Amino acid sequence: MTETFLHYVWQHQMLLPGLTTVDGQPVAVLQQGTPNRDAGPDFFNARLRIGEVEWAGNVEIHIHSSDWNAHRHQRDAAYNNVVLHVVYEHDTDIFLQNGRCPFTLELKPYMHPSLVANYEALMVPPEAGIPCADRVGEVPQFLLTLFMERLAVERIEAKAGTVHRLLEESRGGWEQTCYWLLAHYFGGKVNAIPFELLAKATDIRLLARWRDNLQRTEALLMGQAGLLEGYFEDSYPRLLQADYEALRVGANLRPIGSHLWKFYRMRPSSFPTIRISQFADLVSQSKNLFDTMLQMTDVRDLQRLFNRQAAPYWNDHYRFDSPCARSSVKQVGTMQADMLIINAWVPLLFVFGAEHGQQQYKDQALALLGQMRAESNAVIRQWQAVGISPGNAAESQALLQLANGYCTNRRCLECRIGYQLLKRT
Repeated sequence: MTETFLHYVWQHQMLLPGLTTVDGQPVAVLQQGTPNRDAGPDFFNARLRIGEVEWAGNVEIHIHSSDWNAHRHQRDAAYNNVVLHVVYEHDTDIFLQNGRCPFTLELKPYMHPSLVANYEALMVPPEAGIPCADRVGEVPQFLLTLFMERLAVERIEAKAGTVHRLLEESRGGWEQTCYWLLAHYFGGKVNAIPFELLAKATDIRLLARWRDNLQRTEALLMGQAGLLEGYFEDSYPRLLQADYEALRVGANLRPIGSHLWKFYRMRPSSFPTIRISQFADLVSQSKNLFDTMLQMTDVRDLQRLFNRQAAPYWNDHYRFDSPCARSSVKQVGTMQADMLIINAWVPLLFVFGAEHGQQQYKDQALALLGQMRAESNAVIRQWQAVGISPGNAAESQALLQLANGYCTNRRCLECRIGYQLLKRT
């Protein structure tokens, strides 16, 4: 038994009828009170009829009555307005700091056995990691749908932290934030930070000057990445090196350290060299990127925008001076394009709408997810195994939020699915 569960039971009044205090007076809960997340009693401003008298005051909840004394509430004047002490088991009488003895309600006789059993089952989940794996099918579909819509928004809001951080650093510059954010996610999980550092070290205005010159754009980014140091045998890196040196003298450029980039245990198609060349193609072919994307309401337009390819040199290479056995065009795949939309553009668009009070952009962000196919990963496969299959990216994002934000952290008491299962007594 936990106080958190008792708070939940009291807040939702999941109790059997006929409540009486430990001294036999009938209790009618007219209003259970407002939960208090700070110091002081657990519920403020409750309205209760105890016996023939209607009371207004606070409610304090403990597992045992003696916890009142263990927590030293008897010495705290902040608890003098407690009308009702709600406990799981009553083991001693208690007193307020002013000497008054509050009414005590023992919950144990008024909690249905199946309510406790349902809670215990959620707290001891199966190996799959989804606490309600064997019972989620009992929840009505329309309630699942409503909850998923809320979870999709929660997922976007959870990702908005990176947007807000970059927006603050750019002093409210949306174009700059967009450039930095796309760079961050172009690097993938492994190289996100060095890619962001690269973007911050390479002024977007300098890139704009060479926007129509792909070679110079790539030279600028590769050089700022610290990847053009030393001697090269191939002519292409030597050309990039010469272009970068000419640019560096005029713009007083300082590259980031090449040691920051991770190549180890990565698929060659995700090497930083390939990603930087693809990013150069995006930057060189895109003018006013943020404003351009803002007008795109069809996800296919965004996918085409991100479907960039590395320079022809990289058809036969993954690193400078190291030819690969098989030639292939190094193009941004649909999966990576979708990840850029999901992780970078959708949160940025949502925050833009929130910051400007324009709901249409928040709706547009969710609509883009609804146009995309559902993701496929280990977490989604767990949900599919229990009968919940996402129909689009909005739903797969919702399920990821449910798993990572609720199930993993055992937040069943804050989950609408958990609520539905607990109350089925």
